[in-house]
Amino acid sequence: MAGGRIRAVLFDKDGTLFDFDATWGAWAKARIEAMAEDPAHAQAMAEAIGFDLEITEFDPHSAVIAGTVEEAATLLLPHLPGRELSGLVEELEEAAREVPLVAPVPLAELLGGLKARGLRLGICTNDAESTARAHAERAGVSQMFDAIIGYDSGHGAKPTPRPLLAFADGLGIDPSEVVMVGDSLHDMNAARAAGMIAVAVLSGPAGRAELEPAADAVLDHIGGLPDWLTQSGR
Repeated sequence: MAGGRIRAVLFDKDGTLFDFDATWGAWAKARIEAMAEDPAHAQAMAEAIGFDLEITEFDPHSAVIAGTVEEAATLLLPHLPGRELSGLVEELEEAAREVPLVAPVPLAELLGGLKARGLRLGICTNDAESTARAHAERAGVSQMFDAIIGYDSGHGAKPTPRPLLAFADGLGIDPSEVVMVGDSLHDMNAARAAGMIAVAVLSGPAGRAELEPAADAVLDHIGGLPDWLTQSGR
């Protein structure tokens, strides 16, 4: 990886700022069971989204891990006759705003340290923008971010680079000066396509072997970012 100035850090949300299974496992189980008519119905919906009801974890290859709320709702809809996609999306988004948030490290301290370095910060998530803003607010860190971009913010969803480029353009920063931090291949591929530095974290379902070939660096979680920045002379 070539050296150069870093002026901004763009974070994925779920699996990155917040530990994926610790945050979404119990929530997904509760939502499925609330919508299900019986245990067999719950199991069918869980299988549709790649979720294990017994251990309350998503399969690493579940389509909803890096997908949008609409994609998750589309997978569930065949199991919910009489429901409309738009209504289901709205229901899931509303419920997601109240998910119990579990961060891998104290976020205010970490983000404050990055701001003290003079870095601009943002969130780019395949969740809805309103949900991302609600989560940042509940975590007490919304004021730390210069931009919060969701799949419905008008720039598309990852792995397209458009939302990442919108972040850089909005701040007047060259994409090569931005680190994209995420837990999925969607994040890494979007970063590559945008011309950004790709840093992966292991606080989501994907493992090191999957992420390493696509990333400039792989960290256990976002808590390792300050040391990585220092060691790479950024």
